[in-house]
Order: sequence, then C-alpha cells, then structure tokens
Amino acid sequence: MRPRDVRAVGVPTAALALGVFAAIRVGGAAVLALAAWWAGRSPVRVLGHSWDSVWYLAIARHGYGRTQIWPVTGLVQSDYAFFPLYPALVRLAGGGEWGGLFVSWTAAAVAAVGVYRVGELVAGRRVALLLVALWAAVPHAVVLTLAYTEPLLVALASWSLYALLRERWLLAASLALVAGLTRPTGIAVAAAVTVAALHALLVRRSRAPSVWAAGLLAPAGWLAYVVAVGAARDDVTGYFAVQRQWGSRFDGGGATLSKVGEVLGGGPVALATAVAALLLGTALLLAVLLFADRPLLPLPLLVYTAVLLVIAVGGAGYFESKPRFLLPAFPLLMPLAAVMARARPRSAVVVTAGLAGLGYAYGVYLLVYARMPL
Repeated sequence: MRPRDVRAVGVPTAALALGVFAAIRVGGAAVLALAAWWAGRSPVRVLGHSWDSVWYLAIARHGYGRTQIWPVTGLVQSDYAFFPLYPALVRLAGGGEWGGLFVSWTAAAVAAVGVYRVGELVAGRRVALLLVALWAAVPHAVVLTLAYTEPLLVALASWSLYALLRERWLLAASLALVAGLTRPTGIAVAAAVTVAALHALLVRRSRAPSVWAAGLLAPAGWLAYVVAVGAARDDVTGYFAVQRQWGSRFDGGGATLSKVGEVLGGGPVALATAVAALLLGTALLLAVLLFADRPLLPLPLLVYTAVLLVIAVGGAGYFESKPRFLLPAFPLLMPLAAVMARARPRSAVVVTAGLAGLGYAYGVYLLVYARMPL
C-alpha cells in the first residue's frame, strides 16, 4: 500500500490519538499504582524502580561500571549491556524514579503521535487511531508507563520512519542514529533507513547525496556504542560478550521454539510464560499478513518490523521478555487495526476496552504479585 498524502490533515486528529493513548495508559498506571498500594508497596517504586529500571537509574546516578555476579547460575551481568541515551536523559531530568518516569512518559506521548502519523500516512486516519489504541492496550504496553526504554525507542523510531516515508532522508537518518543509542533493537531503525536508501539508489536510480548519506549515517549511533564497549573492555567483541554473560545470544530461534513447545506440551509453566508464547504466536501470525505477496506496508516498515521479529524470535534470552521486545514493532498491529476500522465503532471500542482490561490485569500480575521481570 502506498503512503497517502495527508498534507491537509490538521492537528486535531493527532490530538485525538494522543488523548486515546493517554486515557488507556493513564488508566493502566492508575490500576497498577492502586494495586501496588493495596499490596503495601510504593507505587512510585513499582513504576519507576522495577527490574531493568534499577540498572538504568544506577547508570544515571553513577555512570557505567557496575557488575553483578550470580554464583548459582554463573551469570555475570554488566551494565554495559544497557545503551546510554535513556540514562543520560534521566540524569538531565534530575535522576531518581521521578526523573525516569518523566522521560518515559514524555517519550510515550511523542511515540503515540508518531505511531499515529505513520499509520495515517499508510492507511488513513481511522486505521491510525485504532493502531494507537491497540498499541496502548496490548498486555506488555504496561512498559510504556514504567521507567523503561521502549517508549523512547518508539518515539525515535516512529518519527524516523515517518520522515523516511516522506523522503526526508537526513532527518530520518539522524533520528535512526539517536535510536541506535537507546537499546540493542535500535538497529532495526537503522536497517529500515539503510535498506530504503539502497532501494532508492539501486532500483530508483536516485543520485541525491542525501540518500547515500542517510544510508551511511543511520547505523552510526548503534555502532558507536558497540565500539565504545569494545574499547572499554579491550575486546573488539566486548559488547557481544557482555550480552552472552547476561544469557542473551542469537541461536536462530531454537530456544524460542523449545519454550513454545514446552507451553504447547501442557507442562507446568508460569502464566507469564504461557502469555508470552501466546503473544509471540499472535505476532507471527500478523507478520504473515504483513509479509504476504501484496504487503500492507511500505518497504521501510517491513524492514523495521522484520528486524525486530528476527531479534525477538531468534534470541535465546529471557523468554518472558520477548513480547516487550516486540512492543516497538507497532506495524504488526496494522492488520488488526485495518479489520477493526471496517467494523462498527462500538465493536472497536469494546475490543479495545477488553484488551486494555486484560493488559491492566496482566501488568498487575507481573509487577505486583508475581514480581516477574519484563
């Protein structure tokens, strides 16, 4: 599907999308905060100081250099596994839980508008509004209200992809460069820009200097951090060694298939594991629709989504985190948003509200009662 011309679209539609997003996610944060208070825990600690947030806040306060050793498992966890942009922004915001939440919530709002603009450009206003609503309501969207990096990555990715679809090459590449400093999956944004640039150069025979410059510039941020970690550890492959010590490695999907088989086999598995398998399977089914013979999305969105899928499915890290890794892959929700756009408005509202309710309950289960990492 070709991007549509939306030059005549005004601000109110984007404002409506932001309002829908805020209503869903503020509701989720309120439910989570109330559940934390009811369980005798600090709502601010639950929202701003859970799991990976602890590492990011420590980097924001003290810089890099922390290592945690687990004698039972033999894992050696270094904070070099975490990319620098988010903790740098948290530090500028004053540090601490509130600083982390301020950065995440601000980025989430920017991301919601960016997701809307991309959806509007590709499929029109109605689909775009539903795309934002679905993205805000999926179970692992709880991360969008925590002190995590996903909101920042999606903010940069969505606007980079929007610029790319409008052929604003240098803006798209600059945002991709910054996205590459956010988290490992930021490389997906760079891949989208670079592949689009190659397509323009080789297929469309473009000779614009901005095109080849964008292709070279886009991965610079991600590469710069990988090289910096290698220099700090005096090992060219130092960053990948750090990831292996965390238990994260690329095995082509073997570990993922094994875990899914365990769930389907009916063995004793945690609810979070079963839900992760279900969400992963749903994402793959939607991906089939996106990568059909007549794809629903332009090339940059397909490349971006494909790289995120490969990383999430092919990695052998913590299985329950895989749906979170796919949260930035908002184009995966485009087929469902397109189907809902053809339904009655009441049906779309009911589906979104039901999904949001399930997401609220799942977030409370993960963070307050099961206390499982995301």
